Amino acid sequence: MTSRTAPASPQSPASSDLSGLPMPLPDPAEVGRLYDRFTALGDASLGENLHFGYWDSPDSTVPLAEATDRLTDMMADRLRVGPGARVLDLGCGTGAPGVRTARRTGAHVTGVSVSAEQIRRAEALAEGAGLAGRMTFRQANALELPFPDGSFDAVLALESIIHMPDRGRVLAEAGRVLRPGGRIVLTDFLERAEIPAAGRPAVERYLRDFMMTMVSAEVYPPLLRAAGLWLEELLDISDHTLRQTFVLLSERIRKARAELTGRYGEEMVDQFDPGDLVGIEEFGYLLLVAAKPGR
Repeated sequence: MTSRTAPASPQSPASSDLSGLPMPLPDPAEVGRLYDRFTALGDASLGENLHFGYWDSPDSTVPLAEATDRLTDMMADRLRVGPGARVLDLGCGTGAPGVRTARRTGAHVTGVSVSAEQIRRAEALAEGAGLAGRMTFRQANALELPFPDGSFDAVLALESIIHMPDRGRVLAEAGRVLRPGGRIVLTDFLERAEIPAAGRPAVERYLRDFMMTMVSAEVYPPLLRAAGLWLEELLDISDHTLRQTFVLLSERIRKARAELTGRYGEEMVDQFDPGDLVGIEEFGYLLLVAAKPGR
């Protein structure tokens, strides 16, 4: 017998319990509307990959587009899947990470997003890549996934859990749809230390504008245990991701500011520019791998 509703997590904490920033919890419907609105601007500034990059060293000159592919590959490799496997891309964006994962692993990828516009674009991208037969997309809420128990061999959640109001419930749903032995690989925003007073306005602005929250690292072990998952890897990769992404993205937006403002408006461009976050080292980024026990 299968269930489509995740059990309540043992705690459904407000975001002030997850980090030191008292931010409101995101609402999935509002997040969907946000990305319906911002997806085109993201395409124009970040390209196909609407997520952070990964650089081997702080002085690396690898372009942003290549760095975002590197982060996708790091996560896809940790899924440990091959041809014929079933992967759930939880918060699939416009489909680029899913397309790359499908090509790299040979797996069938099912992407879900709360944004109808992102689903439309993801379907078009998969079709253009010749992968429509190995990729499907659905508009769905990660808090209540429309899939039976044990439907997937792995779950990928690249910068999506930051938008979800209850991480425990998301992990419980991911665990439910995973087969025994399956793995979940995710990234999240990490409060490495208390955000200093000088940096709080920028961080709070960024989280508020994009309907996100962040965690401290110690939050995850009990949430995973409650969801029936085993922690395998928890990495702070902040020094390889955040600063260079913020710098390069801000430079790209500022160089194209006149064009972007004409197309999307000054307010949207200001919201998307992360230049004020550069140098706030307490704002971090983590990569997590967990597994469902069994074979």
